[in-house]
Amino acid sequence: MKWPVPSRRMLWAALALLAFAVAASWSKGLLAAWQVALAIFAAAALADLAAARAMPAQLELERLVARSLPIGRWRDCVLRLHNRGRFAVRCELYDHHPAACEVEGLPMELAPPPGGYAQARYRLRATERGDLALAPAAVRVATPFGLWQIPARIGPAQVLRCYPDFAELADYALFATENRLSRIGVLQRRRRGEGLEFHQLRDFREGDAPRQIDWKATSRRGRLIAREYEDERDQHIVFLIDCGRRMMARDGEAMSHFDQVLNAVLLLAYVALRQGDSAGLMTFAGDAPRFVPPRKSRATLNVFLNTLYDAQPTLRPPDYYAAAVDLARRLKRRSLVVVLSNLRDEDEETLYPALALLEKKHLVLFANLREAVIDELREATVANLEDALKVSAGAAYERDRDATLRGIRSSGAILMDTPPAELAKSLVNRYLDLKRSGRF
Repeated sequence: MKWPVPSRRMLWAALALLAFAVAASWSKGLLAAWQVALAIFAAAALADLAAARAMPAQLELERLVARSLPIGRWRDCVLRLHNRGRFAVRCELYDHHPAACEVEGLPMELAPPPGGYAQARYRLRATERGDLALAPAAVRVATPFGLWQIPARIGPAQVLRCYPDFAELADYALFATENRLSRIGVLQRRRRGEGLEFHQLRDFREGDAPRQIDWKATSRRGRLIAREYEDERDQHIVFLIDCGRRMMARDGEAMSHFDQVLNAVLLLAYVALRQGDSAGLMTFAGDAPRFVPPRKSRATLNVFLNTLYDAQPTLRPPDYYAAAVDLARRLKRRSLVVVLSNLRDEDEETLYPALALLEKKHLVLFANLREAVIDELREATVANLEDALKVSAGAAYERDRDATLRGIRSSGAILMDTPPAELAKSLVNRYLDLKRSGRF
């Protein structure tokens, strides 16, 4: 048993005795009464401590929490405290959550009955991906008179895994089922029979394009017959994910740019798999490249999650050309290569050769993250010299950045320049547009 600590009840009693002592120092008639009160207090404290040691609490902690957490989402953790003893106990409990988690609802007070249990819940939100360790909880058990608290550590140590935000996939699946994708920013444009792969012949309908008419079938049947096409399936989409130092930025948000990129990758991979395409990925500028070859099985998303859950951005600068050489060596079939990064003008030395290499065989979509500070400086008012210097520096930076983006467009790659918070829905919309247009 650990050393006991005084409870609030004892501290208030001690404060009352101290006030009594001050009064007794001014009035000799109160001295004897104060001595009696002190003796009673000391006896009660010793008896309370002896009773607690003679009848130690028998507590067990059961923690009910999901083993897999999506980053940035609140999740409930239920603590169930079992009392195996013959006497009721009162205690304060604090669960030792991972440092990379925000919590609400701790500490908590529980009073499990003898032979029963009491439970309460708190909320936690992971702010970093990877393995998150939960240590045994700290509990302070009140003694019978409530003058002491006996500290202890109870419960198991657990390891949780924090993944990219797979909760967005559930949102997409739900709204796709209910045909309300516009609520999460995915635009569904009505179209009929304008893909690349022939599907069937059918009667011509109002709104069909004249080029869909099959004149041979029309002449045989004596009425207008149209060809119906469907989007080409079994295409490859491969994500090239920057793990360099710029991806650590947060723009004042809870999640880093890197985490928002991973969330967007998962969502678009899910959409592509539903469209019948294959999805793969490769990281660069990290500790070691991680590669998942394109596949279209149901397990692909699980492979993505387990590959990326502990990936972290590093302090390395991105080398786009080295990444392009590595990816080109691995990819044998034409694919849509989605590069996710945050550009600077100093990247031009490796960026343009990388795009030229990839575009020889693949369709390249470069998704560039735009920091919020760019828009803020553009709209800022100048009130003093310091403001003027900031605005002018921001304008110079934006000019160089725009020149780099123009270079990407002129190379033939498709460019997206979007705030990190809007990346997921923007990527899905661009992918669907490419499918509709027949470029992919």
